[in-house]
Amino acid sequence: MLSDEAGSRSRPLAAPVEAALRALGGVLLGEVESLADRLTLQILRCEPSYVELDLLDELRDACRANLQRGVEVLADRVPEGVDPGDSTRATGRRRARQGVPLEAVLRAYRLGGRLLWESLLQTSRLRFDGAYDLALLDAASYVWHTNDGSSEALVDAYRQEEQRVRSRDLSRRHAVLDALLAGRGRDPVFARDAAGVLGLPDTGPLLVVVGCLDGAGADPLQEPERTLAGHSVVSSWVLRDRELVGLVALGVRPHGVIVEMLRPCVTGRVGMSPPVDGPARVDAGYRMAQTAVRTVTGRGLAVLDERLPEALLADSPELGERLTRTSLGGLLDLPEADRSTLLDTLDALLSCGGSPTQAARALFCHRNTVIYRMRRIESVTGRSVADPRDRLLLTLGVMAVHARRSS
Repeated sequence: MLSDEAGSRSRPLAAPVEAALRALGGVLLGEVESLADRLTLQILRCEPSYVELDLLDELRDACRANLQRGVEVLADRVPEGVDPGDSTRATGRRRARQGVPLEAVLRAYRLGGRLLWESLLQTSRLRFDGAYDLALLDAASYVWHTNDGSSEALVDAYRQEEQRVRSRDLSRRHAVLDALLAGRGRDPVFARDAAGVLGLPDTGPLLVVVGCLDGAGADPLQEPERTLAGHSVVSSWVLRDRELVGLVALGVRPHGVIVEMLRPCVTGRVGMSPPVDGPARVDAGYRMAQTAVRTVTGRGLAVLDERLPEALLADSPELGERLTRTSLGGLLDLPEADRSTLLDTLDALLSCGGSPTQAARALFCHRNTVIYRMRRIESVTGRSVADPRDRLLLTLGVMAVHARRSS
């Protein structure tokens, strides 16, 4: 359809062209209703989205309004004080709010432009015996240039409204997620409404994922929602403060399946909660995912249930410091080179269940060397690798040391 943003008095047309458009447009003003019916049918034949969105009646009204304004522009009969582009921009904004794809809107709009042009030619030949055919050839450049300008105005209005709608929806999603993280999901009515806003089921297990943005603000996960959707997994993701928070509908899948789906997306530090019972427990899942991500050094995805000892230490730095000193004792006071060697030996022994033989293989040294170092470790720490409780304390102490080295 057409809208002359500059106004008809400034359009650079020769007198015969001006006369042709005024005469032909004047005739078409009386045929707008039938033109609207024809255009509506043409659009419906090639754009099913209008039927799917239940916009049939509204589509016909919009066709009529835009055709009316387009013919008024051609005939130089736009009412005084009326913006020639108002119906075009109103259509663009309305379609963005309704969720009609921009490509479909543009195709419909161009169908309208073609219908007007064909109607001008037909009117010249049927009503005026082709008297205006030659003038229409001269008018073609102006008519299609005006139609292109009108399409650009439509696109601009659509995109501005689309951005406004997205911003409003994003603000609402932020507010709903913040409320869930604050514990409001325990209100059944709010939990159901929140699930609707976030596009999640209101019952069933959820996984909470937290990814930390780095200093440059880079995403810790690349396109996680799209990746999961490719496996028919529903999720909702919101960027807040310095973290990306995702809620993933687990359904009947084991949570390990989701972990493997997300691993290729990981580009930073990411933590995942165990399954929680729907929106009502999102706040608990969020805290557990935050704890899990604190156990990650470098790039990686930490699942809380797989890193519980590290999580306990990460969640209580004071306890971790005390545990390190209590479990490792005098080993920490040795010179750096000696301390590092004994810590590596202790780590290998613990990983091998206290076996000097297996630890020696892991360390590429003689078994007797490992036994000697083990005795030194037990001497300076006051703990025995063979004692289950001491072995647990030594394991936690070594974990704490590694965590402190990486932080």
